[in-house]
Amino acid sequence: MGDEKIKLGISTCLLGEKVRYDGGHKLDRFLVNTVGAFVEWIPICPEVECGLPIPRESMRLVESSDGIRLKTGKTNIDHTPRMLTWAGERLDLLEKEDICGYIFKSKSPSSGMRDIKIYSEKGMPIGKGVGLFARKLMERFPHLPVEDEGRLNDAGLRENFIERIFVYQRWRQMVGSGASRRQFIDFHTDHKLLIMAHSEKHLRILGKLVAAPHEKEKASLLHDYFVMLMEALKLKATVKKNVNVLQHIMGYFKQQVSSDEKQELLEVIDQYHRRLIPLIVPVTLLNHYVRKYQQDYLLRQVYLKPHPAELMLRNHV
Repeated sequence: MGDEKIKLGISTCLLGEKVRYDGGHKLDRFLVNTVGAFVEWIPICPEVECGLPIPRESMRLVESSDGIRLKTGKTNIDHTPRMLTWAGERLDLLEKEDICGYIFKSKSPSSGMRDIKIYSEKGMPIGKGVGLFARKLMERFPHLPVEDEGRLNDAGLRENFIERIFVYQRWRQMVGSGASRRQFIDFHTDHKLLIMAHSEKHLRILGKLVAAPHEKEKASLLHDYFVMLMEALKLKATVKKNVNVLQHIMGYFKQQVSSDEKQELLEVIDQYHRRLIPLIVPVTLLNHYVRKYQQDYLLRQVYLKPHPAELMLRNHV
């Protein structure tokens, strides 16, 4: 994967900076201590960066005749224009940063990506929505991998998000180096089994795009492939889907492994299927045979090593 660190946007308070409305922070040790070894953080606190002080009055989303507004909870001051003006300028700068993902602060009226309470002008909760800055960011970068720190406590969502940011980086590197026909085909080949683990339907569609590249203008082809790729990877890689991929990989060794080795592989995959062991166990065993028998196609498959082992993401799914 190279030594280049992935650039990730993140809500500043999650790094331990005291920028919250009450002067506190929301340090996330997993993000800082574990993920931080492999990424370059681009910290953003919308409320502070748009000019509000620390500490400050808490805010909330309010539905009015002018749409959803960002207002202070007690004094009812409307900070929507200030926030939107700043957000437009900040997103212009962020576009030049080449970030590969973003981690929002959950429950924040400015940075929450989902399920943020919306109040009536009389102060009654009437629904849920998206934080003002988070909404603008996701509109500007609709295919960017995004999550909030609360959802990242779920092992499956965490593994999925980290997997996507590494794919995003590899795509950026491929496009940045020219995206020749050979590079494009190689990228697809390297990611085939990873895509299969998320959606065989998307894999077939992507395969057709790669097989007939001359039918489309290059920029259009790359755009369509990338949109479909990120759509596929957002779909959950379930135990059932992973078992299908694991069995597919095992098929490459049927002429080489002994009967005992084959039985061991079948047993380990079955134990994973029954959720007795995590995904890392059958993947580690298969990696052993990939190296032992030097299966060239499998040696290049991202599925078998989608992210650094130090993150231990597949130890919990």
